[in-house]
Amino acid sequence: MGIASLGFLWGVFLLPLVFGVPTKETTFGESVASHLPKGCRRCCDPEDLMSSDDTIQAPVSPYVLPEVRPYINITILKGDKGDRGPTGTPGKPGKNGTRGDRGSQGVKGDKGQAGSPGSSCQTHYSAFSVGRKTGLHSSENFLSLLFDRVFVNTDGHFDMATGSFVAPLRGLYFFSLNVHSWNYKETYVHIVHNEQAVVILYAQPSERSIMQSQSVMLPLVPGDRVWVRLFKRERENGIYSDDVDTYITFSGHLIKAEDN
Repeated sequence: MGIASLGFLWGVFLLPLVFGVPTKETTFGESVASHLPKGCRRCCDPEDLMSSDDTIQAPVSPYVLPEVRPYINITILKGDKGDRGPTGTPGKPGKNGTRGDRGSQGVKGDKGQAGSPGSSCQTHYSAFSVGRKTGLHSSENFLSLLFDRVFVNTDGHFDMATGSFVAPLRGLYFFSLNVHSWNYKETYVHIVHNEQAVVILYAQPSERSIMQSQSVMLPLVPGDRVWVRLFKRERENGIYSDDVDTYITFSGHLIKAEDN
């Protein structure tokens, strides 16, 4: 115990000799100032702490200050309205829009005035239908087929003496021919326009007689003739009829007249 106490006392006496004894007591302000960078001072330090050769340098900021530019709102400086400029070039037409909804029906208007009378409508008619109750055999020449019975003959356009229809108007006409064939004989008949055979009605020889027909439409001018002829004798040729029934008929009518 005594030896430890003596060691501690020797340490106390020797410590000043090793580290030295301070000659002046340092104040708190001087201690803080000693740790400040050169040229810096605190705002509370007295002016005499700064040496004459110390200069105050502004700290360098790491940030770049933005450039300030003045801005003037020109809307508050608006002048008087200028003159209207010239019309520009029209632009290209736009696309068609969608169709709108149908509007409501409008109010019915007043009745209009009656128009002037029109021209009278002229309707043209021409029709005939004739028959024959006598059979006919071919000869050395063509035979014109004559008829002995009239069913229809408006305005007498069919000439019974020559067995031909004479067109009264320019237009389109329809014709029909019906005959009865003869047993074991050919039936060879033409419908003729003026002197030109247009269509043929033909039946081969057969042990049975049958009805045959032919029809045609023709454009005619006034004065044109249409009639029927039996072919000349090159083969046994004939058409049948009797006094009781009418087996042979020839008919025609105007379909449409052409206006002049």
